[in-house]
Amino acid sequence: MRKLFFVVFLSSATLFFSQAKKTGSLPCYDLNEIMKVEPTMLYKPHLDASKGFNIKILKNTSTVEKYISNGKFHKVKKSGKGFRVQKLDYSRAWLVSKAYQSLEKMGSRFSKNTGGSYFTVTSVTRTLEDQCRLRRVNTNASLGISSHNYGNSFDISYIRFNGVHRSNPKLEEALEKVLKYYYNLGRIYYIKERQQSCFHVTVKNY
Repeated sequence: MRKLFFVVFLSSATLFFSQAKKTGSLPCYDLNEIMKVEPTMLYKPHLDASKGFNIKILKNTSTVEKYISNGKFHKVKKSGKGFRVQKLDYSRAWLVSKAYQSLEKMGSRFSKNTGGSYFTVTSVTRTLEDQCRLRRVNTNASLGISSHNYGNSFDISYIRFNGVHRSNPKLEEALEKVLKYYYNLGRIYYIKERQQSCFHVTVKNY
């Protein structure tokens, strides 16, 4: 009888958690486990900079909508002078205002320096739930907290310029020159991510 009760209880519990997952009542991540992941020394300044905007970790769509409604986030246009934003499957086209202003300035400077070329933004703001979805298709996606989770980071491809997906050393050098310019002004941090072929850019609250 006890064995039968245990089997019934286990089946009911399994069904409950399965249904809860389908309805979205249970998150696909464990925040405590995520917080335990120590950032690298190279990445830590990005997270420290993210906390300077007084934005809490973006867990899901509702947390993003809260910051949109109170005017904290600015909608990122699909294109601007010197940049284009690719179709976003695992991130959202919103940034804190200062990050968006920085993106526009970078695009304008890049366009001016290259005679009208443009670069491609491949990722913008992500929630923790977005990261769950991304990890299912990309095992290199961060297991810990990402600066994308605060709305002040974006990725720029260094192999996609002017709508062409291939290496272009001249334009890559021009792009990094722009990033170095803003880094030296104390306005951003950036990392060249080899596996993703992009520059991960985090804007500071300067």
